[in-house]
This record gives sequence, structure tokens and C-alpha cells, in this order.
Amino acid sequence: MKTPIRVAVTGAAGQIGYSLLFRIASGAMFGPDQPVILQLIEAPIEKALKALEGVAMELDDCAFPLLKGIVQTSDPAVGFKDANWCLLVGAKPRGPGMERADLLKDNGAIFIGQSKIIDAVAADDARIAVVGNPANTNCMIAASQAKRLPVERFTAMVRLDQNRAQTQLAKKAGVDLTAVKDIFIYGNHSPTMFPAFAHATINGAPATSVITDSAWLQGPFCETVGKRGAAIIAARGLSSAASAANALVDHVRSLVTPGAIHSVAVKSEGRYGFDANVWAGMPVRTTTPGSYEVIEGYAMDDFAKSKIAATNKELAEERAFVTSMIS
Repeated sequence: MKTPIRVAVTGAAGQIGYSLLFRIASGAMFGPDQPVILQLIEAPIEKALKALEGVAMELDDCAFPLLKGIVQTSDPAVGFKDANWCLLVGAKPRGPGMERADLLKDNGAIFIGQSKIIDAVAADDARIAVVGNPANTNCMIAASQAKRLPVERFTAMVRLDQNRAQTQLAKKAGVDLTAVKDIFIYGNHSPTMFPAFAHATINGAPATSVITDSAWLQGPFCETVGKRGAAIIAARGLSSAASAANALVDHVRSLVTPGAIHSVAVKSEGRYGFDANVWAGMPVRTTTPGSYEVIEGYAMDDFAKSKIAATNKELAEERAFVTSMIS
């Protein structure tokens, strides 16, 4: 039996958390032979903590063989203690009339506090995956506070966009989902993100040779992927939860699977024309469990360059909003 992995989850009783925790405990994230201890963190609010208690009861009632313990807490110092993975799902949502800059600053304060605690008490091999929106910039904020943990340990999730793009291409081409490979997401997890269809393949052939409708690829395809979250809210009255949780499972599973090639938001270091100090989605290859290398060298045509410029502009503006908090 392997040593259990300690997995800290913020916003654990929320919609995404509820869809996520049972997947982790079942082995979907770390594999069918990897035990886990779930360290569940919620806001110090009676209703949230009561809901968390109920979630823990349900986890117990599932009798997952891999689940070796549950911690319930509103204290991040307890929740992040010795954690090997810190899944930052909880974040303040954007309220009516709230400007994006206000949301960034409110969440910035949350992620600054959490990151300082993670850096102080998490395991030496801790990895941090940010889901709470705006995920890219929240991840950048969190990484800015780390003194012990290196910046490459901080990733933000764009896998939901990748999954959405893969499905849309498969439907358009009339093929099985598994036929679509190498569809990567560049930039922000927002409507400005760019699903780089020119790099994708369908049954081994360039996607653009299978789907020859360039107007669809450059228009409705990009728009559908970018605005899918809003479409789901309009349809069900609630934001994406199960699909977001599933994408986080995929995000971490790929990061612990050597050889996996997938989309992750990482510190750009100036790659693909992004500002060097923003966290941008781009293709990576997992080298060893938890570590990766950015895949460089994909050629970008003028359309791709224009889309990357637009999403980079948004990321740079978000960074500008919070510079005073992290400098």
C-alpha cells in the first residue's frame, strides 16, 4: 500500500467541491492504487461548515477503500498542513454591479493569504492548482507570495476549455471524441482564450484538412468554447460545476502521468508572445509526476497571433489591477 497523498481542497462544500471530492476519493485523480487523505477547507460560516459536515458524512458512507482520512476545517493552517496537492477551488464570485478590478482585488486578498500559509505549512513537494476565477491571475497572485515553493509548482486550470474544444471539433467532424488530439488552449481562462485548432489533429490528419470551414473555426468554434460557461449559466441557472470538477481531475491526472501532453496555465516566461510575468495557458508535457515542460515551437499564423495578443492584453491588464498587492 502506497503512502496516502494529502489533498487540500478549498470551497470543499461548494458546487464544484461536491462534484470533485467523490472523484478524488474513488481514485480518478491519482489512480486506483493511491490512497488519499482529504483536507477540506470552508469559510468560517456556520451554513458552509454545516454543509461540509454533510459532505464528509456522504464520503464516509461511500466506503471508498482509498480514502484514509478526512479533515474538516475553516482554518487554512490546518487544512494545508503537510498537503501534497492544494486545490484552490473556492473564490469570491462576481456579484451584480461588481467591476472586474474589484473582483480581482477581493480575490487577490484571499489568494495572498492562502498562498502564504501554503508556503509555510504544506509538504515540501506541494503542488498548487487554481480553479477559482479569475484563475490565471489568482494563480499568479498566489505564486507571488511563495518563498519556499518554486513558481512552476503553481498552475491554473484551462483544461475545461480544452475539453470543450475537443468535443466541439469531434462533433463538427462527426468523429469519436478520442479521434481529436493536440487541441491546446492559449491564454486566459476567459472568453478571450484561444483554442489553437491549427495544431490539432483528427484521426492523425490536420484538423484544418478535415474541417475545411475556416469561417466556422475562426468564428463560431472559438466563440462557443470561449462563451460556453455563460451558455451553461443561461441554460441551467447555475455555473459549470460537474464539468469544472471533471476538468480538475483531468488537470491533475495529466500532471501526475509522465508523457501526458495537455493544456495548463503556467508562468509564460515570454513564450508565444505572452507577457513574461502572466500565467497563460499553453501546451505542456509531463516529465515526472507533478513536473512538466512547456512545449515550444508551434508556429502561429496571423489569426493565431491576433488571438494571443488579445488574451495577453487581458492578462496584462489583470496583472496591472493587482500589481500594488503583490509587489
